[in-house]
Amino acid sequence: MPTGYAHFVYSYLDYSSNHTSNLVRLLFIILTHITPMNPGYEYPIVVEGLTRIFKTTRRSGIPDKVAVDNISFNVKKGEIFGLLGPNGAGKTTTIKVLATLLLPTSGKVEILSMDVVGGNEKAIRNRINLVSGGERGLYYRLTGRQNLKFFSNLYNIDKGKQNDLIKGLLETVKLTDAADLKVENYSRGMKQRMHIARALVNNPEILYLDEPTIGLDPEIARDVRSLIRELADAGTTIILTTHYMYEAEELCDRIMIISDGRSAGYGTVSELKALMPDTNVVEIVTSDDPHETVAELSKEHRFTHINTERVGGRYCTRIQMREVGDVISELDPRFSRYGIRKMGYDDPTLEDIYLSLVSSNEESAPVVNRHEH
Repeated sequence: MPTGYAHFVYSYLDYSSNHTSNLVRLLFIILTHITPMNPGYEYPIVVEGLTRIFKTTRRSGIPDKVAVDNISFNVKKGEIFGLLGPNGAGKTTTIKVLATLLLPTSGKVEILSMDVVGGNEKAIRNRINLVSGGERGLYYRLTGRQNLKFFSNLYNIDKGKQNDLIKGLLETVKLTDAADLKVENYSRGMKQRMHIARALVNNPEILYLDEPTIGLDPEIARDVRSLIRELADAGTTIILTTHYMYEAEELCDRIMIISDGRSAGYGTVSELKALMPDTNVVEIVTSDDPHETVAELSKEHRFTHINTERVGGRYCTRIQMREVGDVISELDPRFSRYGIRKMGYDDPTLEDIYLSLVSSNEESAPVVNRHEH
């Protein structure tokens, strides 16, 4: 079997449309050429009290960094489980522990019924894979076919069966015509499609997707999300990290929101929304930037969170509050000078809940976020 970190495939996800028939054919090839999944794992991932601390030297005077602080969750077979949180929250550290790239400081982590400590690293790595956004991870001086051949050998796939597997992978990512070109001559999109082919070489039972659609065009990202769901439907267990709330809401069966290394919320989207039953949201869409009024409202403690995004040349402001009253008639004149295009109450979205949970440990003043798209 393959050994060391070299065999652990990192892939960067891109995908093209009209792939359903090729995907079915590919899954058939994989499942008939590689040892099938063990059907006995109801929870391929079990995490209990995971803590990861990065130690610093005494001379530095810098305190130790608690990257992950006592989190617990489990992931069912074939489930898409989301890890959401701001930068530095501990998502990537958690993924690295689950992928046996970091040891936990304390707590218990079992992958496919194997503890991540105690010499099981090689056995675990052979049955998992990681997909991240970016362009690293391919051998640029090799052709696409040679890259897949190389990683097929690392995973000890029967040489007599590799050609069929590689052919199916290339067809699925629509790189058959470019199979014998050096990867250094591939476009960015072609390189990304090669990364997904690499990620599927070993038919991973668990697939870690770390920001898989970051930087992708909307159409390509949509196809990637479709592929992710099809892989989960075929039995692959998936952990997804993303900054796109709509992506998490569309794909994830359950979600854990991590803030400052700790769990801020855990459950289905409906269960997360139920954590804040008293939250009311007013959405105001304006032609001009309402930053002055938003700044004034942020001083009023009755508003728990204010978020403004620029979308399609307009400004969408969502105001969260716990009181129920005729707030619309009060807010209307305060926003009218910005050219109101739409105003009304709205149900809390996953993004609303996420922002509230992440900022729940802040001071009593409301949190104001501004984004531009």
